Amino acid sequence: MNNDSSLSHSRWECKYHVVWIPKYRRKTLYGELRRYLGQIFKDLARNRESEIIEGHMMPDHVHMLISIPPKYSVAQVIGFIKGKSAINIARNYLGHRRNFTGQQFWARGYHVSTVGRDEDTVREYIRSQEKEDRRLEQLSLFK
Repeated sequence: MNNDSSLSHSRWECKYHVVWIPKYRRKTLYGELRRYLGQIFKDLARNRESEIIEGHMMPDHVHMLISIPPKYSVAQVIGFIKGKSAINIARNYLGHRRNFTGQQFWARGYHVSTVGRDEDTVREYIRSQEKEDRRLEQLSLFK
């Protein structure tokens, strides 16, 4: 079972678990925007020869398992995805047409961790995030 990819002179398997939030942690990732962003993220990742393996958008943050070739840094790819998606959101959902840089949608930073051989564990974690958040919310109601 070989999951390696290849470039002209190298074989690689570089996968990362990435999490980022909207600015001020606003709960803006609901409904139509949430469905729309999934395809935008995939297209933008493909633009940088990367692949989104697993992803889930919570109301106030994004989880993504992404495979990035070693010729790109994680910062390059994530910066590209966040920047271009913010411009796309501004143009298509907020009505800004010209000269808009999109700098008001995503918060500045992100969290990234490498995924080694425990890819299945990370995939399950991403899938179960919504259930876990609801469970913790219910527990906090009883305190």
